[in-house]
Amino acid sequence: MTVIDLGEPRDDTVSDVPGRAPRAVGRPFRVLVVLLVALVTLASATPPARPAQWTVPGGTGASAFVAGDRVYVVRPLDWRPGALREMVAYRDGRERWRSRLPTPGDVVSVWEMGDRVLAAGPNGPDQAWQTVALEAATGRLSWRQNALGYPAGDALLLQPTTGSGPQEVRRVAVSDGRTLWTVSPGVDVRFVLGPSGVEGLLVVPEAGETVVLDAVTGERLAARDLHPGELPTQRRVLTAGDLVLEIREDGVAAYQRQTLRSRWAADLPLLDYVDSCGDVLCASRQTGGMWGLDPATGAVRWTTDRWFGVIRAGGGRLLVGAGDGDGGGDRLAMLDADDGRLVADLPGWAVVAPNEFGDRLFLTRPLGGGRLLLAELDLPAGRLPVRGVLSGVDCSAGRALVVCRDRDGDFAVRRLP
Repeated sequence: MTVIDLGEPRDDTVSDVPGRAPRAVGRPFRVLVVLLVALVTLASATPPARPAQWTVPGGTGASAFVAGDRVYVVRPLDWRPGALREMVAYRDGRERWRSRLPTPGDVVSVWEMGDRVLAAGPNGPDQAWQTVALEAATGRLSWRQNALGYPAGDALLLQPTTGSGPQEVRRVAVSDGRTLWTVSPGVDVRFVLGPSGVEGLLVVPEAGETVVLDAVTGERLAARDLHPGELPTQRRVLTAGDLVLEIREDGVAAYQRQTLRSRWAADLPLLDYVDSCGDVLCASRQTGGMWGLDPATGAVRWTTDRWFGVIRAGGGRLLVGAGDGDGGGDRLAMLDADDGRLVADLPGWAVVAPNEFGDRLFLTRPLGGGRLLLAELDLPAGRLPVRGVLSGVDCSAGRALVVCRDRDGDFAVRRLP
């Protein structure tokens, strides 16, 4: 096995060369999309007789998604505007079933839960999202609902995305889409997202009590008026770890999620977003760069003007992205989470879009001639073990498979070691 050693930690500080922020790296929408497609599924053991690589048909307008040991290809049935789409399931290069989807909208994510395959995407030009459930064994349509689905334990939370009608968040059964409980329409509900889906709900009114709800039972866990006596206004509230964070004009205020009691406040001008990064909080600036904050006190541990947006945290290190400032596109680097020190610069490397949640994260680097070097990031060790050479573009990976679009528009699938 070839291993790319990323080198010893360097003495450079990270607040060196300012650069533009990468496109959508580490931002809430990316986190959402990545969450939708990065879900926990059970992968079976790989028998030695299975093929190492194969190709499945694609075509213009087709998209491929990896879930366990299957590849799901979604493509339009014809090339007329508004044409319906079909989903085709493949395993080991052989077609298992195909099913016509009920609406012509794009499919943005496909994942498996139990014996169902879920697909979500905007339902036509109005951009209202729809979630569809198919039987994993046969592809038969089980149910569909006009809302965006998030996994929450063994069920789904559905959130409407259109402004018309009551905005009622519902918990539904994966098998048949039946409603288990609802949150009253008309309230502003925020989802507390974790590695396995929605881990809690936060009701954030313009005035009155902020409420924490259990994502599985809907039970009220905490309620507190965070701004008694103040005029009603919309508030930027998000969560990171065990904290509820409110972004204000002059910085951020933190509350304990279990009780909503005040923890600390930090003066951080032009603050854009805050996210959990292992043992620290990463606070991104609107102008680029970020702070590393102590989650217990809000104190600034370190700052950087160059790197912006944490892609992965683990083993006391952070994989971050930034623009290189020379018009050459975005780039990656590894930082020490404790002090923000640059551990390794990774020019030329790009993240392979993950289709499933897990510890594995893959990077590619161009080799020329349409080929890509594939490596798996070992963040704690600071190494990139090489996993093979790919050909194609728009690659995505799960825990067992990686798929890339080839020059003919079909999809090349490779089994991961």
